[in-house]
Amino acid sequence: MNVIIMGCSRVGGRLARLLDEEGHKVSVIDIDPFSFRWLPPTFKGSALMGNGLDEETLIKAGIENADVFISTTQGDNRNVMAAQIAKHIFNVPRVASRIYDPIREEMYNKLGIETISPTKMGADMLKSLIEE
Repeated sequence: MNVIIMGCSRVGGRLARLLDEEGHKVSVIDIDPFSFRWLPPTFKGSALMGNGLDEETLIKAGIENADVFISTTQGDNRNVMAAQIAKHIFNVPRVASRIYDPIREEMYNKLGIETISPTKMGADMLKSLIEE
């Protein structure tokens, strides 16, 4: 699979490593070159400095042949905008986005963007701990 990850934070870097180790072709985009420190020395994919909202950057990352696009930056708006670009302009078959705000996460999910909300997941997990 050809995977593009926007955002090389702890989550994006770990996801890139996991997918790379499984043999997928992985490209990671980030605006901060220091973020690529989260990629291990064994990473065989590509690390591209640039804005994941910019079509030229996305093309350099290989979005025209991408099977999956995942946005994992710290910004909900950037994540969902990049996901919309990947889905509607480049027709990437599978698009997912990390969204911190649970209300936005539900709305974007209804619009066809696969989402995950660490805020919602964390609260649900903590709640289950006190219910045991």
